[in-house]
Amino acid sequence: MDAELKSLEEKVNQFVTLCQRLRADNHQLRQQLASAQNENKQLSGKIGDAKTRLETLLTQIPEEEA
Repeated sequence: MDAELKSLEEKVNQFVTLCQRLRADNHQLRQQLASAQNENKQLSGKIGDAKTRLETLLTQIPEEEA
């Protein structure tokens, strides 16, 4: 009986350790995701700005005469 309880206690401890590690990993992944989403938003803004500037420059180019 004592051996079974020790075995169960060890398994519970392993489970708790695993849960703590997974919680920490999940927290880290959430931070990485938030950072990547923020970077994506900034890059999308820069692409939009570049597109607008390019379109403006293209309208300023004189057309060729045939």
